[in-house]
Amino acid sequence: MAEAEVANAEAPRATAPADWRLKRNRAVAMVIALLVFALDQATKWVVTYPLGLENQPGQNIRITSFFNLHWVENNGVSLGLLSADGPMGRWLLVAMTAAIAVFVSVWLWREKRRDDSAALALVLGGALGNILDRVRFGHVVDFADLHFGTWRPFLVFNVGDAAITIGVLLLLVRALLMRDGKGAKKES
Repeated sequence: MAEAEVANAEAPRATAPADWRLKRNRAVAMVIALLVFALDQATKWVVTYPLGLENQPGQNIRITSFFNLHWVENNGVSLGLLSADGPMGRWLLVAMTAAIAVFVSVWLWREKRRDDSAALALVLGGALGNILDRVRFGHVVDFADLHFGTWRPFLVFNVGDAAITIGVLLLLVRALLMRDGKGAKKES
């Protein structure tokens, strides 16, 4: 009888480090999502107000030989797909992207792996920044124009788009490596 009581008393202690790691991973992920969101909104503010690109359609600010700032009002989602022409389309895109953000948030909350939590946080922070743009302006503010001569491997994008892309790629690479058994499973 005393042995059973000792075993039951030790059970909560054994799960405590796992619970602590999960809470730490969640906290770190929320900080990452908040930082991505803040950086996304701060860079959009700079190109909109101090640099005034909004009032200069077609104008480029050359930063380097391969990177310009260029104002684009993106009425669609990724790569300009599902263009929202009119208020109904705008709010449907807000609802759709908000539903995706909720799904990512739930996944992030349940995720035990630190690397997947960080990747999901990148996706969440970028998505929230783009949702806020669509609610406030009716479009997403894009401004980053990466090019190599006349070759443009990407459409004009923003920090949120970059974070979403990086987060999704990290999730895909890890999933492919784990599927092939090349990665080691770990919770921390």
